Amino acid sequence: MKKIIALLVLAIGFTLTSQAQKGKRGDFEKLTVAQQTELAVKKMTLKLDLTAAQQRRVKPLLAEKIAKRKTMHEKRKAMKESGKKREKPSADERFAKKSKMLDAQIAFKADMKRILNEKQYERFEKMAARKKHKLKKKMKHRKHKKNSKERRHKNHDEK
Repeated sequence: MKKIIALLVLAIGFTLTSQAQKGKRGDFEKLTVAQQTELAVKKMTLKLDLTAAQQRRVKPLLAEKIAKRKTMHEKRKAMKESGKKREKPSADERFAKKSKMLDAQIAFKADMKRILNEKQYERFEKMAARKKHKLKKKMKHRKHKKNSKERRHKNHDEK
């Protein structure tokens, strides 16, 4: 009996501490676009060994990319908070959006190729590939987590 009680106390304590840790995720202040850009340039400098001239040329590219990402994030957040049901775009709208995104990626890559030397560009490509792979893995995990959560709710509703 004592072992069961000790086990329950331990399980409840573990559950409460893990729940408390989840809540602390968004407590910090968000960084500005300038701060994010500065950090991104510094990271890139460390990984690619950029010169001062290269840093100056890369900074506006990263600032633009970060600003676009931030506006898209705020747009999605505002739509989610408004409670509006997200309408599925038509095939033409999806094509236009995807095409625009790919054009921006091509332009960014071309600019980076002009700024970086061959060795740096090769490392940049490897970094981008790793980052893309990591993001895909994370999204797959989130999708799996969401689907399992929906199944649990569906099973619970049926009971």
